[in-house]
Amino acid sequence: MSNIASDLAWIDAALISARPQAVGALLRYFRDLDLAEEAYQNACLRALKTWPQNGPPRDPTAWLIMVGRNSGIDDARRRNKLAELPPEDAISDTDDAEGEIAERLDGSHYRDDILRLLFICCHPQLPATQQIALALRIVSGLTVKQIARAFLVSEAAMEQRITRAKAAVAKADVPFETPGAVERNERLAAVAAMIYLVFNEGYSASGDSISERAPLCDEAIRLARLLLRLFPSEPEIMGLLSLLLLQHARAGARYDADGGIVLLDDQDRSRWNTPMIAEGMALIDKAMRHRRSGPYQVQAAIAALHSGAAHPGETDWSQIELLYRTLEMQQPSPVVTLNRAVAVSKVQGPQAALDLVEPLAKRLAGYFNFHGVRGALLLQLGRATEARCAFDQAIALAGTTAEAAHIRMHIDRLMAESRAPVSQVSTQG
Repeated sequence: MSNIASDLAWIDAALISARPQAVGALLRYFRDLDLAEEAYQNACLRALKTWPQNGPPRDPTAWLIMVGRNSGIDDARRRNKLAELPPEDAISDTDDAEGEIAERLDGSHYRDDILRLLFICCHPQLPATQQIALALRIVSGLTVKQIARAFLVSEAAMEQRITRAKAAVAKADVPFETPGAVERNERLAAVAAMIYLVFNEGYSASGDSISERAPLCDEAIRLARLLLRLFPSEPEIMGLLSLLLLQHARAGARYDADGGIVLLDDQDRSRWNTPMIAEGMALIDKAMRHRRSGPYQVQAAIAALHSGAAHPGETDWSQIELLYRTLEMQQPSPVVTLNRAVAVSKVQGPQAALDLVEPLAKRLAGYFNFHGVRGALLLQLGRATEARCAFDQAIALAGTTAEAAHIRMHIDRLMAESRAPVSQVSTQG
């Protein structure tokens, strides 16, 4: 029994690892997402049957591509009745062909195939939610049920979402050729953004959805590692992976025993993942040496300053405020300014931070964290009545009951303290 379990474990790991390369190569061959996916699944079934008996092939990815290609051709022949099926032994005997295909499918082919697959999933005509769903299905191999559970929708709704995404890609007649340098750089940003959105889907989970959506963080990190292997000298991809690692390193301390949110200043830092933090720190240090700063690198640098502080009092808020200034220039956003205001309050005091926050009122009127931060600043300035009104607005705009309960908990604490730190209602977590 243990040998069977061991066989299944290494086969499963090999299939997961090979999926992006294999599906990408099959897509290049068949130019049809559904057919490529079906061919890969058939190859996986063949692997589960033959690998335990014959041992692992020299190149599992090349083997899966070869068998998947044969399977897809056979399926097409059946449907089109163009030719008689070849003998079973001709399909199954891949020993001689395996070495040859492994020679041809070198690293550059795999690189282009994976890139093409990721780019197709990030087609600009698709809404972000469809991009994420398609990537999780095609690139990561998650089941429709798993994706639906992560997005808190029904399986039928998610199946429709993925089907619409595939149809949109087919209708758009997406080119399957390797993109040129300019187009590659443009698309790389879209792929990185998709991975970041996948991570946020898991990172923003709360309450009962934590166990269902949190695994998306692991999958986003896996995809970011894959992207960095494809572009090992791109500092923004280093920054992206660093950011995800540093954020995810705090996962074990972000929730209490009841699933409630524990904010950064209140977290038990001994529960942070030290090796993950060390890897994230090394990556952002390497990225910064390229002197080509970008938004992911700046965010990772901010996360690194939080992660490097042994306790909240050691946080270098002056440097964090400067980094948020840089991020504002690179990626102007009222939410970035709101986060900078938190740092400003630590360095220059609540009035300077409130002066920065007030002009954001119109653009962030529907954002509950805006009202929470503003309320905390008002309270620190002794304007309790105005603070209470801001907190009430924050509760009214909370997206979930968990968010509302979280704000109420901190309102009680803030109202009981004469000078409560603003970070207790900030977006840091």
